[in-house]
Amino acid sequence: MTHKQNDYKQLAAQAAVEYVQDGMLIGLGHGSTVQFALESLAARIKSGKLSKISAIPCSKATEQEALRLGIPISDFEFNHSIDLTIDGADEIDPEFNLIKGGGGALLREKLVAQESRREIIIADSSKLSAILGSTFKLPIEIAPFGWERQIAYIDRIGGEAIPRKQDNDEFVLSDQGNYLLDCDFGPISNPSELSTKLESRAGILEHGLFIGLASDVIIAGPEGVSNQVVPTS
Repeated sequence: MTHKQNDYKQLAAQAAVEYVQDGMLIGLGHGSTVQFALESLAARIKSGKLSKISAIPCSKATEQEALRLGIPISDFEFNHSIDLTIDGADEIDPEFNLIKGGGGALLREKLVAQESRREIIIADSSKLSAILGSTFKLPIEIAPFGWERQIAYIDRIGGEAIPRKQDNDEFVLSDQGNYLLDCDFGPISNPSELSTKLESRAGILEHGLFIGLASDVIIAGPEGVSNQVVPTS
């Protein structure tokens, strides 16, 4: 990752935090771009520009970082409607469909996204892609029981599943204690069709195709910062 990419991520994150208002319940995603949003949010709270906000983190790592920075945390169980969520993406297509889950938090990220009135995606311009799957493999979270059968199923529907493992050859676990796969389907010409196939399979708990969930996409790059509001159908 280049120094400029980090600068672009920071610019996108800061632009997203501008939409946070006093008293909001906000979702906080996971990943390196979201880290910049956490820092910007914490600075606004500390300076008194924001007050009475609370946050629902999408991962244990985000929760720990938010607490370290002094961002108040709320309980998802008692808050079912989130004003806005700020999250990153691994790949973004022209229709603002996404691949997410490179950090392993896809299940929680999708749960929070679908309960959010506004889902603001932040990224540097390298995440833009003509077609999903061209630059990033699709993360999939699966149950440990029968995991080999999910790899066989993914093979049958045209993908190659690579178990996400640690250096000691043990599986990398999600926050839920499940296994993670990185799946190469090549360019995904019909994300909705693939989503349906994955969701119909017992043992596949979640996949990283986020279709129709983004409401805003903030991209920063050499041309500056662009905030695009996703049209609603």
